[in-house]
Amino acid sequence: MNKDNYMFPKKSELKHLTISEMNLSVPDLKNIFEAKSVAVGKWLMNVIEKGLEKGNLKVNDVLPSKPEFAYYLGVSIGTMQNAFRYIEDLGYVESKQCIGTLVRDYKKPVVTLRKLTSKRDIAANAIKRYILSNGLKVGKNMPSSRTLSVITGFTANTVRLAMENLAIQGILEHKYKNSSEYGWILKTTDFEIEEKSESTKVTTLVDMVVKDLENYISSNLNVGDRLPSHMVLAKELKASIKTVHDALNILAENGVLLSKRGRYGTTVIKMPNDKTIDLKPETSIFAPASDTAFYHYEKTQNYIKKLIVGNYQIGDKLPSISSLSKELDLSENTIRKALHNLADEGYLVFSRGRYGGTFIIDMPEVENHSFKWLAVNPQYAHEYGRDIVEN
Repeated sequence: MNKDNYMFPKKSELKHLTISEMNLSVPDLKNIFEAKSVAVGKWLMNVIEKGLEKGNLKVNDVLPSKPEFAYYLGVSIGTMQNAFRYIEDLGYVESKQCIGTLVRDYKKPVVTLRKLTSKRDIAANAIKRYILSNGLKVGKNMPSSRTLSVITGFTANTVRLAMENLAIQGILEHKYKNSSEYGWILKTTDFEIEEKSESTKVTTLVDMVVKDLENYISSNLNVGDRLPSHMVLAKELKASIKTVHDALNILAENGVLLSKRGRYGTTVIKMPNDKTIDLKPETSIFAPASDTAFYHYEKTQNYIKKLIVGNYQIGDKLPSISSLSKELDLSENTIRKALHNLADEGYLVFSRGRYGGTFIIDMPEVENHSFKWLAVNPQYAHEYGRDIVEN
């Protein structure tokens, strides 16, 4: 992998700040007339400005984590996540995978860390194109994020983040005190759309990690080898576990990888540079994706994903494990394993303490799986494949 194109700060050389040593004052978040994430973002901007001015903060200092800030301020992790995105767009901080959120000199341009065009940016451009092509008038209500999700083809969560970004640019504004499905008004149509030719593909971080994974597989593995865990790959590629998970899914869809449950893991079934279509008998034994073909925790994961998409937003707290156990008539251990799997995929985070629980940090994409891998005896796979050829 070519790392020369990116700046990779050494974690050991950076100063990691704590809430206590920053000597922060708690902002008033009750009497506000804007989204709570925006109010928290402005408070953070003020903290960084004064800290840099007085010398209490320095460029490249690593701020406390989002859960630490959330606990200190008494807000959800989702609110903190949106607040950090808000100030990052304004140049006050820059997030770095596997390191944290670094303080930036907002008055000067910085060297870009490993972050290319995001889905949020592409979605924001799609929303702007929708506004102009449909002749929306200034002052009128915008469609809901779910409606725009259907129109643009992005997830509702990505659309919500894109609309927050457009609000920062002054294109949209919140209609209510707190954002909701219909809480957006078009403020101006005086903006430009980044037009790209059809031959020009916008590269996202996931796209880049896909190429890095292809290089990694070509250099280190052969057909039949099993890939390291998501966590190991995340550290190797300097990306989040969620980004690696999405990239692996793309390679699986391209026929390079085969993901199997349990101890089998993710296996290379075709080299990335191999353009031939060679479906092996053992990779063709699939069954319809009925609920009976799923493991208990996998059924639970799908149920929880649908539950999140239909009833919750980022930052919301899920019911307790015991409540979900009674509702699904499954053991608490099965529920716990499903929640941990979703946390590994980057959708949930666990918080301890009086106000702790299981919190949503990203909206999952609910897919209708058509097929599912079944663990079978290799001898049966061979005989099954031979029968297909003979018949």
